[in-house]
Amino acid sequence: MKSTIVIGHKNPDTDSICSAICYADLKRQITGGEYIPCRAGEINGETEFVLKKFGVETPRLIESLEPRIADVQFREIDGINMGISLKRAWEHMRDENIQTVPILTKRGKIKGILTLGDQARFYMEDQDASALSKAKTPYSNIADTLQGEIVVGNPDDKFAKGKVVVAAANPDVMEDYIDENDMVLLGNRYESQLCAIEMKAGCIVIGLGSKVSRTITKIAEEAGCTVIVSPLDTYTCAKLINQAVPVGHIMRKENIITFNLEDLVSDVKNTVSKKRIRYFPILDNEERYVGIISQRNLLNIERQKVILVDHNEKGQAVDGIRSAEVTEVIDHHRIDSVETMSPIYFRNQPLGCTATIISMMYRENNISISPTIAGLLCSAIISDTLMFRSPTCTPADESAARNLAAIAGIDVEEYSAAMFNAGSKLGKKTADEIFHIDCKQFKAEQMTLTVSQVTSVSRRELERVKTKMLPYMEELLPNSVADMLFMMLTNIIDESTELLFVGQGAKGVVSAAFDSEPADNSVMLKGVVSRKKQVLGPLIRAVESI
Repeated sequence: MKSTIVIGHKNPDTDSICSAICYADLKRQITGGEYIPCRAGEINGETEFVLKKFGVETPRLIESLEPRIADVQFREIDGINMGISLKRAWEHMRDENIQTVPILTKRGKIKGILTLGDQARFYMEDQDASALSKAKTPYSNIADTLQGEIVVGNPDDKFAKGKVVVAAANPDVMEDYIDENDMVLLGNRYESQLCAIEMKAGCIVIGLGSKVSRTITKIAEEAGCTVIVSPLDTYTCAKLINQAVPVGHIMRKENIITFNLEDLVSDVKNTVSKKRIRYFPILDNEERYVGIISQRNLLNIERQKVILVDHNEKGQAVDGIRSAEVTEVIDHHRIDSVETMSPIYFRNQPLGCTATIISMMYRENNISISPTIAGLLCSAIISDTLMFRSPTCTPADESAARNLAAIAGIDVEEYSAAMFNAGSKLGKKTADEIFHIDCKQFKAEQMTLTVSQVTSVSRRELERVKTKMLPYMEELLPNSVADMLFMMLTNIIDESTELLFVGQGAKGVVSAAFDSEPADNSVMLKGVVSRKKQVLGPLIRAVESI
């Protein structure tokens, strides 16, 4: 069974990361399946402190859920080298039931490709008796193709000059059409064999498994003539011998269409739909061949199963969410626009933190909470409720956090101060890093609002942040998908927020939302610490009323 990803929103906060880790743990214990916690962005300083405190690895980063070739069940078929005969290549393609095979270098790089069509064209169009020499065919290929053995000569030598001749006439007639370096197909007649060698043939092929006399062997060795003995009759030898040509002679070397494991399936589909080719080689990041994909493989791709935690809005979800199969949502925000193909488990409660919901689900399923999981869940609740100061905090949140703290062995007040201090180190961060620490997008009517928030226990630190954030926001807006940008500079100790804003009409929206007269693209909001409950709602209502 394919694993299920558990993931929070973009620009993840502590609740998003910790809830993904803990819910994946809970699902594994309940179902026995494979659930992998992931993240949709870089973690902030506060979350880094939490994970380090409880010895938990940072979840794997996923930038997009758009399926890639690596997610497709392509065929891991062996390639062949360019010296192999057409006969062996055909047998390989027949056994694997494919119509295309890649030709590889010793290092696994694509040298060319061979198709059944290429082989058919060679047999139908290239009937020149010099085909083997033009292809510089190894004698080992010829012996293998004719099911024979080389009794005189070096298997690694190549038939590089002359043509193929069938010696069906008397020796006196043979002299008229055998040239130097030719390959002569003949029977067990001593006179014909001797004549061919004396005419300086490069190779003689003796059919019907006839025994080669010591005299002929000695004369051939002295003349430098290769001798191959085949159990097949002369007609069959003549019919099959061109199959000894190495694939490198007829393989396609140019305009080869290949794909990389990291290529998006959607892009690959667009390409292959325009081509009359059934199979395409797949390469890894080092350009080495790993397998073959067909158009049928692209139609049968299995969608990645995903559980969303701490969000349900499409704009906040990891890129490519439409290509995945959302199976569950665990959240505490307003319900928005994530769409599913079928009914799912959706749990949304008006609490201060997603982690509170997950701690409830542990108890509901009679699953004991380990100290590590308790520490992560407690940290998420403290973070999201600003240590119970946020108006979104409910008695259930605080009760859950204190019970979890007891299991984790931490003092809530002391631990909260250390955690917030770790997350408040904003001075060394760039304006771009600060803005995207905790940044979310929301839809209101036909407009898109981006609302970022940073918290600190230091008024002076927030003042320093403000001086560089407004110029940055003005510069960011033209390249942003948002119509207005907002940033909350929240002082946890004072329980206040200075709201910065840019964008056409933003001042009027803020004025209407908070019944105030903003100055210099900012407004001070006393008693406001919650984006979800105290800022987002008024902003959206103000936009909708304009």
